[in-house]
Parts: sequence; C-alpha cells; structure tokens
Amino acid sequence: MNGPEIHVEFAPALAPFLPSGRRGRPVALATDGVSSLGHAVESAGVPLTEVGSLWVGGREVPAGYVPVAGDSVEVRPVVRPQRVPGAPLRFLLDVHLGTLARRLRLLGVDAAYASTDIGDPALAARSAAEKRVMLSRDRGLLRRRELWAGAYVYSTRPEEQLRDVLERFAPGLRPWSRCTACNGLLTEATKEEVADQLQHGTRRTYDVFARCGDCGRAYWKGAHHDQLEAIVERALAQFSGQA
Repeated sequence: MNGPEIHVEFAPALAPFLPSGRRGRPVALATDGVSSLGHAVESAGVPLTEVGSLWVGGREVPAGYVPVAGDSVEVRPVVRPQRVPGAPLRFLLDVHLGTLARRLRLLGVDAAYASTDIGDPALAARSAAEKRVMLSRDRGLLRRRELWAGAYVYSTRPEEQLRDVLERFAPGLRPWSRCTACNGLLTEATKEEVADQLQHGTRRTYDVFARCGDCGRAYWKGAHHDQLEAIVERALAQFSGQA
C-alpha cells in the first residue's frame, strides 16, 4: 500500500500482534484508498477476531469503513466477557489445542476438536456450518472470512489457555457432563453396562460409573481423579459466578 496515510493507535492488549517497534505508540499506515479499515488493521498483524471496535475521529466505524488521508484511528480490544450472538456458545479447536479441548470438555463446555490437520479452509467451513467459535493460535486461520467467529489463544500453557477462554467467553460450566475423548454427553451407567471396559481391579473397587452416549466410553473416579478435580475446583472458584 502506498496511498493515503492514516495514524492508528492499537490498544495495549493488542501489542502481542505488533512488531516491537510499533508497540506503545501510534502507527503510520499507508492505505490504497480503496481497501477497508479492517483490511488495514489485519495487514498490520492484528486479526479482526481480537478487535472489539474501531474509532475514527472520536466516532465508532465498521470494519468496512474506507479510511481517508489523515484519519486518526483507535483500535480497541474485545470487551470481556465477550458475547457471541446468534447461536449457543460452542467452540472448535485446531489440532494444536488438544489439551485445552479436553479441559473445556471436563468442565462441560461444548468443544469440538480437529485431532488431525484438516487444513484452514475445512476448519473455517466447519466453524461456519456448526456456528462454532474457532479457537487457534494461527493468525492466518483467524483471518479467514468464512469463519463464523474466532478467538486467538494467547498462551502456549494449557492452564493459562483455559483461564483465558473462560474469562473471555464466560461459558456455562457443567463439570463431568461431557466425554473428554469425543465431546459427547455422559449419562449414569451401571457396572454391568460398562463391564466389558473394566479391569478386574476396577470392577472390585468402583461402583459409580458414567458412559458417553456417543462413543460409549466408560468413566469412573480413577487414579487421576484428584488431578482432574483440582482443575474443576479451580475453574469453578474463579468463573462459576460469571454472568
């Protein structure tokens, strides 16, 4: 771009997307006089999924606004908790976020997961078809126009990823209600109904079971239950009161 120059101030929360030399001060961007302000913001490195609103000269404008020379632009981050209108809150996670997907499911959050790399076009199409919020660390994926909605996952640490998603979207939490393997809903099951999945020691020691209605996997309070319980209790303590 080498047309009209605009001056853009990015909110501090958006600094991770900018080169170090562009952080903390207004940025001069050259436009072509035809492309939208949203295009200019994304060309600077910030996915529109992370933008809450755009302001020019003290008034809010849509992403499709075409900037003119000398415009003073303010790019604000999404307001948390972020509301996603138009469908029940559901997520789709890419192949790199398997641990986050399992932890969301542990809390009863509807979290579909692409366990293989099916490619950005297929992920974006699924997001649109199923009206799911795409969670990813891939900025290119989050810039795809087919996405129904999306959000960048800022951390590489699963515990921080989970905290970020819960804080940003405030989903309803229903722990122990979903299969961590396939995202299906769990129902109570008798020992006899899941007997074919149990080792002798498990049959002797445990009496309370659940089973996934989709994949049939059996669940009980096994050796790792305390670790999972700690994740659940921490999430409920911090986020169960969100409106």
